Amino acid sequence: MAASDRFDDLNRFNAEDGGTMAKVRDYNAELKALEERARGLKARRIEQLGSLISSTGADALDLETLAGALLDAAASRDAEVKEAWRAKGAAFFQRRGRKGQRKTGGDSDGNATQPGADPASGSNTAPD
Repeated sequence: MAASDRFDDLNRFNAEDGGTMAKVRDYNAELKALEERARGLKARRIEQLGSLISSTGADALDLETLAGALLDAAASRDAEVKEAWRAKGAAFFQRRGRKGQRKTGGDSDGNATQPGADPASGSNTAPD
């Protein structure tokens, strides 16, 4: 009996008798599904980053300035500066969440960061 005949017999056994043998896994299909999911997650992340750039007003910056600021932020080793940035970002998202919940709009605490403001200085106004 050839190996392919034995394989066919095993498949018939599983189909007809409700056998206990494990189903053969299609690794190619699983890999393809994982790759598609990874592409979807990457596309979603890129869309979220674009929305973040727009909502913070950073889209008013030229690409070189924005890239330089992001490179400095990524390379920063100063824990205090990073914590200040984190706190400022958390406050931004909290204000943004409250804005979405209110019907009148506007921010009553007046802490909105203006486009062109220096995020590292803690100033909310654009430089003169």
